[in-house]
Amino acid sequence: QVQLVESGGGLVQAGGSLRLSCTASGRTFSNYAMGWFRQAPEKEREFVAVISWNTENVYYADSVKGRFTISRDNAKNTVTLQMNSLKPEDTAVYYCNVRGMASDYLIQGTPKENYWGQGTQVTVSS
Repeated sequence: QVQLVESGGGLVQAGGSLRLSCTASGRTFSNYAMGWFRQAPEKEREFVAVISWNTENVYYADSVKGRFTISRDNAKNTVTLQMNSLKPEDTAVYYCNVRGMASDYLIQGTPKENYWGQGTQVTVSS
């Protein structure tokens, strides 16, 4: 059974940094894209960042470009999200996700292969 477990969420002040990690178990995702979504209260879930299996394709939402950095370690079956210069509007539950390829994060609808973590809360105070 596939399981994605996030860690690293918490409370930080605006301008601060936080590092999220996600570790997959149950199977190896070396040939899959790994990324992050987030959802704030009373708002729709939105794409944050994704990285392809070989790290050649990396995409970020416009709202986080220049502030967030996504990376992965296939040997450890993990993906991380380094978040710098955090803003109150970054407050949300952040969800780790695995899909077949990076472009699957940019389309509407649900792709055939789609795995979710339980989420980790990130709160940025002003």
